[in-house]
Amino acid sequence: MAAQFDPRNLPAGFAENPYPYYDALRRFAPVHECPDGSYFLTAYADILAVYRDTVAFSSDKKKEFGPKYGDTPLFEHHTTSLVFNDPPLHTRVRKLIVGAMTPRAIMRTEEALVSLVDRLIESIAAQGGGDLIDDFAAAIPVEVIGNLLDIPTEERAPLREWSLAILGALEPVLSAEQEARGNQAVSEFSDYLRDLISCRRVSPGDPATDVLTRLINGEAGGEQLTETELIQNCIFILNAGHETTTNLIGNGLYALMEWPDERSHLAAAPDLISLAVEEFLRFESSNQLGNRITTQPAMVGNTQLSPVTPVTLCIGAANRDPAVFEKPGCLDVSRSPNKHLAFGGGAHTCAGLSLARLEGTIAIGRLIARFPNYALAGEPKRSGRVRFRGFLSMPVVLS
Repeated sequence: MAAQFDPRNLPAGFAENPYPYYDALRRFAPVHECPDGSYFLTAYADILAVYRDTVAFSSDKKKEFGPKYGDTPLFEHHTTSLVFNDPPLHTRVRKLIVGAMTPRAIMRTEEALVSLVDRLIESIAAQGGGDLIDDFAAAIPVEVIGNLLDIPTEERAPLREWSLAILGALEPVLSAEQEARGNQAVSEFSDYLRDLISCRRVSPGDPATDVLTRLINGEAGGEQLTETELIQNCIFILNAGHETTTNLIGNGLYALMEWPDERSHLAAAPDLISLAVEEFLRFESSNQLGNRITTQPAMVGNTQLSPVTPVTLCIGAANRDPAVFEKPGCLDVSRSPNKHLAFGGGAHTCAGLSLARLEGTIAIGRLIARFPNYALAGEPKRSGRVRFRGFLSMPVVLS
């Protein structure tokens, strides 16, 4: 399994359960050379070391994405957004975003978030059941990110589909349909944001809570973002906040059904919810893969990499590394410590991690408190994607 592994030619069933492959790679080929000359990393220590070395391992994707996307909206987006860039652009944009997402600012969203979660639960309960993805997990971050960017409520309907299409185009292998949908989504979202930004320039929001206004204003006396940087990083904020949080909530609720003793444990001890959210992030990482490219000769483990070598960081494998986690294939809602890599590491640690944790804590905690015996009402459908692990649908009954 390890010797023949090729992320561009994955075996049937891989997306359903990639962990046996990750285990084999981590055991026999933790620094695995793929047929295209790139490397696939699965050991926690190696991945953490790469995260921490932003000099030898670059996040800039222009060389990698040029052949993949060509001169397209997808190329412009993914090579301009925060996550796929190095300093100084990364530093400028991250500083602005983090400045608008302080713990104090995030805590001010808690009351509205609790109200939203309770309304969604009540709506599902009133119907006797529903879809935990469409009707719950996906609805929460769209509203939260919509509020952060101050997008009018009546204009938020396309946000989820745009996000799914753009992030779907990051898969190792793209179909023509995926690429076309991704490019269309970037174009449509960019056109929408140009109008929104124009309105916000005329009527600014509160920069302490409105991320868009803060990005427009830039730092006092400092450098401002260009129009392209502004648009593409607003798209990134939606994508980063929507997809990963939807998957955190959906994956967590599904894992509790797969591990009924842990669900009973959490229901009986609701104060464990913060630890449980960290365990969901570790056990079924929303974002399974990251990428870097070497800028100079670099060592990973005992392997020497040449400059301009693409490297895939398998977060899903690192978070089940037995060298770090006891019984890594088991869900443990009271696991502590839990130094997972679900939010990345180093300079690229997720800027919205506090918000994601708050959303997961409130959404999962309040559903479990109200309906501890929720159950599947049909077969759940996974997204079928490799980079982002989650579900497209999960029909349930609440009881």
